[in-house]
This record gives sequence, structure tokens and C-alpha cells, in this order.
Amino acid sequence: MASKERASLGFGGELDDIDPSAWAKPKPRNDKPTAEATRQAAEATGFRSREPARGEPIVTTPRQQRRRRTGRTAQLNLKLKPDTIETFIRVADANGWGLGEAFERAVELLEQSTAKNDS
Repeated sequence: MASKERASLGFGGELDDIDPSAWAKPKPRNDKPTAEATRQAAEATGFRSREPARGEPIVTTPRQQRRRRTGRTAQLNLKLKPDTIETFIRVADANGWGLGEAFERAVELLEQSTAKNDS
């Protein structure tokens, strides 16, 4: 009949003196500065916040609204040179067209131009 005792691994009683709690990581300290201390440090270094001061009115530059209900539902993404985009937008704005309408007119003109070249 076999013994139910485990075989010795040769460590003797050395493992009995080990305290696993000594391996525990120290709890993190909360050294977070107060909001006032942060503000003072920022002012001392010349940091300028992008947030408006309380009570200061927010001034925004109005953007031209380009959205219209047109029935256009498909999207086309193109990579273009920045100057081409600026020219396209300038032409659309000068004629009072939305960007979709300007693109449609440009396609019509290209189609007419290629039809003339084919005949």
C-alpha cells in the first residue's frame, strides 16, 4: 500500500518562513495637486488655456451653411490638391451652388466636352 505523504523536494522548512504579503505592491498614493495649485503652476509657466474664462462670451466665426435638401444620397470621396479644392469651392460660391450641384454641373460640362471631341 502506497503512502499518502508527498515526496520531499529538498527544501526542508525553508518555505515555511516565506511571507507572501511581503510581495504585495504598495498602494498608489494620491499625490494629485489641487485645481488651484495646477492653475497657479500654469500661470507661472505662461500656459494659456484654450477654454474661455467664466463669464467671457464665446466668439465663433460663423461658417457658411452648405447643406440643402437635394435628394442626393450617394457620397464620393476624392483626394485632390488643396488648390483644386479651393478653386472648386470658390467657383461654387461665386455661382451660389452647393458643392454637389457644382460637381453635377462640372460632370455635365465634361460630358458635353467629350461628346464634342468624339464627333
